[in-house]
Amino acid sequence: MSTRLIGISSLVFLAIYIIQESIIAQFRLPGGGFSILIIFALSWAIMSEREIAAVMGFSAGILMDLSQNTSGPFGQWTLIMLLASYAISYLGYGDDNFFGGALGVVFSIVLGNLLIEMLFLISAPLLGVSIGSFTQIFSTLFGTSVWTLFLTPIVLPIFAKLYKTVFQAGSLT
Repeated sequence: MSTRLIGISSLVFLAIYIIQESIIAQFRLPGGGFSILIIFALSWAIMSEREIAAVMGFSAGILMDLSQNTSGPFGQWTLIMLLASYAISYLGYGDDNFFGGALGVVFSIVLGNLLIEMLFLISAPLLGVSIGSFTQIFSTLFGTSVWTLFLTPIVLPIFAKLYKTVFQAGSLT
């Protein structure tokens, strides 16, 4: 990955992070809402090689750790996003990919989002973060998955076109 692509990708991730923090975090949706940054990172990871996906996951995790809306110690989201991005890229990249079409990609992103949230719930008590009651956890996991399932088909073509523009053309023009 060239320095130019790293710079352009960083600006795109930063723009998505700013949208997440300034607009989407202001919505109080039932069931916990959604994270456009997680959807974006998983979308780009499934289209990328494993090494690039790991860098993207690390970048998204750092940005999530910097967010005011997340709890937990610094580095928890970084580790979770790094592992999730690498895993989804491992399953989804190449000619013999696991997710054949757009429907498979959408459901893999929804499943990936659910697994990311569950990894956070598993690791949170180990790091001293309170997680709430079973009903709160279940309603948040269910609500986040429903919102991700609703939003992913809408934003996936935009993210795919942006990915193609950045990585296949080498610039945003």
